[in-house]
Amino acid sequence: MRFVAYLDDHGAEAIGRLDGTHVHRLRGVDRIDRTASPGALLDARAEEDGVPLDTLTLLPVARPGKIFCVGLNYRSHVDETGRELPTYPVLFPKFASSLIGHGAPITLPPESAQVDYEAELAVVIGKAGRRISRDDAFGHVLGYTICNDVTMRDYQYKTHQWMQGKAWDGSTPLGPVLVTADELDPGKLDIALRLNGREMQSSTTDRLIFDVPELIRVTSEFTRLEPGDVILTGTPGGVGYRRDPQVFLTDGDVVEVEIGGIGTLRNTVRAEA
Repeated sequence: MRFVAYLDDHGAEAIGRLDGTHVHRLRGVDRIDRTASPGALLDARAEEDGVPLDTLTLLPVARPGKIFCVGLNYRSHVDETGRELPTYPVLFPKFASSLIGHGAPITLPPESAQVDYEAELAVVIGKAGRRISRDDAFGHVLGYTICNDVTMRDYQYKTHQWMQGKAWDGSTPLGPVLVTADELDPGKLDIALRLNGREMQSSTTDRLIFDVPELIRVTSEFTRLEPGDVILTGTPGGVGYRRDPQVFLTDGDVVEVEIGGIGTLRNTVRAEA
């Protein structure tokens, strides 16, 4: 099943089931967060009358209490940074205020001159748990979506901590749809990013150094995962900062992240007014 989060005609948050090109609003569920159980979402009745997807203002598909980001999780990205292969996942946080929906503008803050793109598969947690084993990990996944882990590189490298370059408000697209876990194998998906139609990143998720079960095991070891929490699984090689010459996002750019079986997350870049 596929779900989208959007604003209704009154500006209220809503969740709908996507059937083809039309969205059918769910009754009794208006967001995917820690209060929404998997059963409530999957069993919710959908209105018979649907609305065209392309007429809706989409929101981030989840409202997470916690966002876990993984750095250096594709060998091609590790190689281009010149670092050693990690033996433990490189983790850093984002906040819910960082997230924007499909179609919303990626805002270029005036303080940063090095805004970069990163295509990533995102995991949305559906069942709470602590100290989850690898064998049980997939039982805690609600579904998968797409993320563009936009990064302000000049701020990222001010210190050896990355948060100040990663957690800017209104910078991180998440969507456009949530595909439930029963429909996808997260270890066998094509992933690519295009900037103004030019392919900048291309890989497959079978090249992850730490796979989805391992990321769930590691994060749940030190904190309880809750429904709606999101794990961003890392980006492949080809980021703008590591290119020669370097490539950074500029006003008017169009960024598309495509993952097989999920779809395409598309956003335009705008300078902050």
